[in-house]
Amino acid sequence: MGVNFPLVLLLATSITGFIWLFDIVYLRSQRETSRREAKFQGGGTEALGKEIQEPKLIEYSKSFFPVLAIVLLLRSFLFEPFQIPTGSMIPTLQVGDFILVNKYSYGLRLPVFGTKILDVGEPKNGDVMVFIPPHENEYFIKRVVGIPGDKIRYEDKTLFINDQKQNLDFVSQYPPINPQYLVYNEFLGDTEHGIHRNPYVDPRVLEWQVPPGNYFMMGDNRDQSSDSRYWGFVPEKNIVGKAIAVWLHKEPGLKFPEIKKNRWIE
Repeated sequence: MGVNFPLVLLLATSITGFIWLFDIVYLRSQRETSRREAKFQGGGTEALGKEIQEPKLIEYSKSFFPVLAIVLLLRSFLFEPFQIPTGSMIPTLQVGDFILVNKYSYGLRLPVFGTKILDVGEPKNGDVMVFIPPHENEYFIKRVVGIPGDKIRYEDKTLFINDQKQNLDFVSQYPPINPQYLVYNEFLGDTEHGIHRNPYVDPRVLEWQVPPGNYFMMGDNRDQSSDSRYWGFVPEKNIVGKAIAVWLHKEPGLKFPEIKKNRWIE
């Protein structure tokens, strides 16, 4: 499991803020009292300077707390950046894409705990969403294909929602001879987006009923995605936010980041 950065940020902000507040309420007055006593007793300039000098811990806390607080507020309630580590969302998102996640589209939540404190909106089918899956404490990004109450069927690698087939338009195949994957445009609710499938037949018919307060997620790279088909539904409390844009792309190795691939996410 990786470092829980939101928890680290919350702790750092809380600790530096507490030190700053404790200094304002108590320690600063103690230093002023010491300064007056030293002056009354005829202490020299050097002695006075030593008496009123702020400890380094307080100095650093006063410097870092405002910055940490601003970052915490931005990441918790407005926008948070993420990097795409795998190809499960190809062709919509590529490995190395840096994305921006809207944290208030689905309501304002307390950092770390995820408790919703203000209801703004709900995920809908077709949204690309960042969340924490039920089986591990890591960020995942997939597409919402089932909201509470939906009946999901995956038959012949085609998605059915409430017994309605989600239309597919064939786009291309790669390579042209003996293709390894097929590219389609899928129409999911009001969203048109690309998906990848391999050309091999899957005879299974899989069905799920999305329970209240949960969501069904799938990757656009349908045969190369670990998603709700394998580990189940995503509880509402595990939602992080809605992915809205790619703002940077970085290929592996010693290559410069690219901004020409910036785009809105559909």
